[in-house]
Amino acid sequence: MPVAATPAATGTAPPPRRTPPVTAPPLAPPKRRGRRAHQPTTAERPTGPCRVCVYIRRSTDDEHQPFSLDAQRAALEKYVKSQPGWTIVAEYEDDASGATTHRPGLRKALNAAKAGLYDVLLVYRLDRFSRSVADLLDLINILEASGVRFSSATEPVDTGGPFGRMMLQLLAVFAEFERNIIIDRVKSGMTAKASKGKWAGGTRPYGYLVNPDHRLVPHPDEAPVLRDIFRLYTRDRVGTRAIATILNERGVPNRTGKKWSGHTINRILDNPAYVGDIAYRDVYVPDAHDALIDRDIFQRAQDIAAARGDVQTQRALSDSDYYLTGLLTCPRCGQRYIGTSANGRTRRYRYYTCFTRTRYGKHATCDAPRLPADDLDNAILKALHDFYTTAEPVLTAMIERAHAQRNSTTDDRSAELTALAHQITTTEAAIDRYHTAFENGTMDDTTAGPRIRELRQQLAQLHTRHAELAAGLAAQPAPPTPGTIALIRDYLTTIMASGSDTERKAAIETLIAEVQLTDQGVVPVFKIPTDTTMPPPKTDGGTSKEPPVRTMVRSVGR
Repeated sequence: MPVAATPAATGTAPPPRRTPPVTAPPLAPPKRRGRRAHQPTTAERPTGPCRVCVYIRRSTDDEHQPFSLDAQRAALEKYVKSQPGWTIVAEYEDDASGATTHRPGLRKALNAAKAGLYDVLLVYRLDRFSRSVADLLDLINILEASGVRFSSATEPVDTGGPFGRMMLQLLAVFAEFERNIIIDRVKSGMTAKASKGKWAGGTRPYGYLVNPDHRLVPHPDEAPVLRDIFRLYTRDRVGTRAIATILNERGVPNRTGKKWSGHTINRILDNPAYVGDIAYRDVYVPDAHDALIDRDIFQRAQDIAAARGDVQTQRALSDSDYYLTGLLTCPRCGQRYIGTSANGRTRRYRYYTCFTRTRYGKHATCDAPRLPADDLDNAILKALHDFYTTAEPVLTAMIERAHAQRNSTTDDRSAELTALAHQITTTEAAIDRYHTAFENGTMDDTTAGPRIRELRQQLAQLHTRHAELAAGLAAQPAPPTPGTIALIRDYLTTIMASGSDTERKAAIETLIAEVQLTDQGVVPVFKIPTDTTMPPPKTDGGTSKEPPVRTMVRSVGR
């Protein structure tokens, strides 16, 4: 009877023990796809109480914008509650494009940061703050200079740590890329619409409405006004600013409900949509919709505009037509007066007109009167000659008064100069201490960087003021050298009798600082001449053919 061999008898190893298979734990249910609130790391999370400013923005295109203001606000409030010690102290919002930083809410948030009203600026997503890498970095620099951190509730972005700053730049690149893709798609869609003879998009032309099929149809109220604009310009030969004035006097608003301007009339006269054509980028589709203006009339308007444009260009290139260009300032709106003209039956009438009135007509926000250029030029030139006829005693009194004012304030300015020098030394030493602490590793860039930038800004201001005071103390008002007044007076007498427009304009520009318009009349402000203002001496053949006043230096005292 066979006997089974035992391990001891055979000397072989026992067979391996079989262990029951380990069952893996059930897989976790798949997570819902979507954005989760970013949980900052320990290094990024601030310690202690933290004042939070919430900034929300909605794009100007609601159709492509799923993040409403209320949704962003609710998400940010929930995120702030999950962070220990965080408290919302301010909230700003914008309903504008992220392509620019000129947003009212953003400006207020930055001003509040400079005032130190909060510690963290929180946004829902990075693209709510800016879609441009360059703009974003500029905004972050402004916040860091004010000691304010930037954070996103749905992205690993927090400038309180190096990882957050790295992610900030990476996500900014993707946000700008996404914006550029959207722009390209929108342009492609608009080009496709224009190629089909439809209105590509944007603000509709005056005189038309856009129907549901995106085609232009005549506006029942604006179309007659549009035809009247072309009739006034082509048949009655009324200028663009005059047409704007006529429409404003009639009480006819433009497309936006505001007053008309000559610039708006110019754009209307140059728009091919009024002859039924669609023009967008490289696409031009003729007869795409009903025309409001006949093609012959439209071409006649183009010819008139081209002819008038040549006249205006030649007039603008003439530097001797108007003597007081750049010297007259409107006392009502602060804009400069510019030279304008009107052709009468027998002569051309020249005026100085406020730029605001020139652009928008006399019914604009500024109704400053026009000034007759011929009379004003001659009056200012005569006043300049009369001043130099009796200039010696007047200039002597002015120099003496300047000396008295300078002597009375010398001690105060010297004391201020000494104090500024001490402040400059102290500020430079503080910057050196921050640099030393950063190099030794006792202070990180998050703490030292903003303070160093602030100190450098203060230092630049101190240096600027120190230079101004030093220059003021060194400058000593001095009367003109003997003979200078007589030479200038003789030269003014010559150019008043037989000088060219260029010579007269040069004399006024060099010897007059500005011409003030007051309730009492027109007041010229003269400059104090120096030896460098003296015209060149006469030669045997008479005066030099070159205008001597051109050698005068403009950067002199009044």
